[in-house]
Amino acid sequence: MIIAAAQFPARALDIEANAARMAGFVTEAGERGASVVVFAELAVTGYELGAIVAGQDRLTTAPDDPRLAPVRAACRAARVTAVVNCAGRTEAGPTISSYVYGPDGELLTRYDKQHVTDSETAEGFVRGTVGGSFTLDGVGFGLGICYDAHFPETGACAAKAGCGVLLLSSLYGESGREAWPTVFPELARANGLYVLLANHSGRSGPYEGCGLSGVWGPSGAVAAVAAGREEGLVLAEVSA
Repeated sequence: MIIAAAQFPARALDIEANAARMAGFVTEAGERGASVVVFAELAVTGYELGAIVAGQDRLTTAPDDPRLAPVRAACRAARVTAVVNCAGRTEAGPTISSYVYGPDGELLTRYDKQHVTDSETAEGFVRGTVGGSFTLDGVGFGLGICYDAHFPETGACAAKAGCGVLLLSSLYGESGREAWPTVFPELARANGLYVLLANHSGRSGPYEGCGLSGVWGPSGAVAAVAAGREEGLVLAEVSA
């Protein structure tokens, strides 16, 4: 099975434009043989925390939000599963969430970020209580969002659930590059997982995403990595 990470500079607060870009990447992923494509943290809006909270329902989304319809349609047409990260809605407040749309365009599962940062909490985002996983063609996939990767239970829970692949949506800037030779290889190696990271390229909120989306194998070795901030897909074959 081939999996893909998509990196591109999200347009700030423009859900329709970002959804259109994402639909294009889903189509391309299918053309290149990928079964799954993953997008960066808050790729639907950009990492614009204060504006998202202030905008309330205008900038948060439910899984059936019509503005995400192009992505769901692309999943159906390409027979590709997409992990779409956005600002979700709960009764407690907004979450940073991944909606996983299957090859029929329907919601397979939802994952809400479990470890929110202090700055995210200060802006009004709440800790997620929904942790999802899914199975596709016999392969189990776990989910995480950015800071979740720095907690051992993220990989351990995925492995315990029988997953062979951990999919991460993230925003790392230039100062976060130290995670590449340490956090992601160790997360893969410690849990016997493939780890895929989809990161932002270019400005998103207060950060300049460093790109470098990639995939690490169960041994911790790099299977594929983007050339810096170059827009596009990073693909790798997994045998989990």
